[in-house]
Amino acid sequence: MDLEARAHAEHPEELRLWLRLLACTQLIEKQIRTDLREHFDTTLPRFDLMAQLERAPDGLRMNELSRRLMVTGGNVTGITDQLEAEGLVERAEVEGDRRAYLVRLTPKGRKQFNAMAQAHEAWIVDAFAGLSPRDIQTLHALLGKVKQHFQETA
Repeated sequence: MDLEARAHAEHPEELRLWLRLLACTQLIEKQIRTDLREHFDTTLPRFDLMAQLERAPDGLRMNELSRRLMVTGGNVTGITDQLEAEGLVERAEVEGDRRAYLVRLTPKGRKQFNAMAQAHEAWIVDAFAGLSPRDIQTLHALLGKVKQHFQETA
């Protein structure tokens, strides 16, 4: 039973919408995790870490990676260790700070990430294949209103 199934007609429509959003997010994420594992023998956390590094060609400090990924430093270290052992990322010392390391994709890592990113994009497009282009635009605009409301009230 997914989260949405817990809602009943007597619940506010807003609660039912929230649960539907969560259910859709979980279904899409589960499929992406499966696709990454089956097609690239990797995990979503590894993909996410590489995505952050792809956006920062000069590399990122470990603590910045942890902050961006919203996980502990230990999680980032473990994933980085795996990726480094596979030659997909490299660590470089930070000048003036012997305790800090800069992590960046290697050429091999960049090539592998680009292949994964192209496939990931296609999987996301496929996840919304049941919607028309107009439906997608409308849903995007409506969710933008929700986002704007939170930004204005925060």
